[in-house]
Amino acid sequence: MLPSTSRRTKRLFALGAGVVAVALAVTGCSSGSNGSGSGSKNYKITFLPKNLGNPYFDTSDKGGETAIKSFKGTYNQVGPSTATADAQVSYINTLTQQQVGAIVLSANDPTALGSALTQAKSAGVKIVTFDSDTDAKYRDVFVNQATADGIAKVQVDTISKEIGDSGEVAILSAAANATNQNAWIDLMKKDLAKDHPNVKLVDTVYGNDDDQTSFDKTAALLQTHPNLKGIISPTTVGIAAAARYLSTSDAKGKVKLTGLGTPNQMRAYVKDGTVDEFALWNPEDLGYLAAFAAKALIDGDITGKKGDTFTAGKLGSFTVGDKGTVLLGDPFVFNKDNIDKFHF
Repeated sequence: MLPSTSRRTKRLFALGAGVVAVALAVTGCSSGSNGSGSGSKNYKITFLPKNLGNPYFDTSDKGGETAIKSFKGTYNQVGPSTATADAQVSYINTLTQQQVGAIVLSANDPTALGSALTQAKSAGVKIVTFDSDTDAKYRDVFVNQATADGIAKVQVDTISKEIGDSGEVAILSAAANATNQNAWIDLMKKDLAKDHPNVKLVDTVYGNDDDQTSFDKTAALLQTHPNLKGIISPTTVGIAAAARYLSTSDAKGKVKLTGLGTPNQMRAYVKDGTVDEFALWNPEDLGYLAAFAAKALIDGDITGKKGDTFTAGKLGSFTVGDKGTVLLGDPFVFNKDNIDKFHF
């Protein structure tokens, strides 16, 4: 499940209050060229992450901005301060009213955004999901960071190796209804049962992609489960908060931690021995690819049908797969031997 080709390695090194208030936020965050872009093409593309102030989405959306500027479009980023579906709906409605060309969305719920997204599509707005999907009928294309199987397996294999393939582990997730988190957790449970029968999952808790909540949930896990040997946190906010707690606790080095994080977040914790290994893809590349998928939809080069192909700038050519999914690549494992080669 790790990158085994020079292309994947190269790609990773290439390094992601009311309606009035929402409208002001949307119109006040633009960059890139003025207008809708080249000719009659509506290249007004807005990124709507799960929440603002999240380092992961800061990085992915930066990749989107780079891509959009490269084809002379207009980039915007808007979003709620808390990662909830209700908070995203008003932004989708406002963007539809503003007749943007595309919304690039990391969904906080697979179905709760459906009505707003259906109205957006009916108005001609192209919908690209990335990182976390909706039901396929609500969007045109989903840009997937890696296969769910690959993401689940790399985390399970890592924690199992680190605890000697035996003992109690727990999962510190994001929101309880996050599409991607739940898919990965279901697959992790299956992987543990099938390939690691002596590793027992004793708890799954939710930090809601909030640093302090995740920090507190880590402390509670250790108190509730005194025999805990490992924690998997498949969220960049969660793993960093858990590492921060463990780094100054008696459990440092005794309770192993892995999951999905960024090198810049996790560098200090890898170097001080709190964390041995963790995984991720390049979020900047993910945002970059999502922006080019939006462009391809606007251009009419793809419709989201299986077999459609398009070119994504420096990342090269991509093919749309089943259920309108475009795959960035495989997850990559970071450790003390390679982490200083990456800066995102």
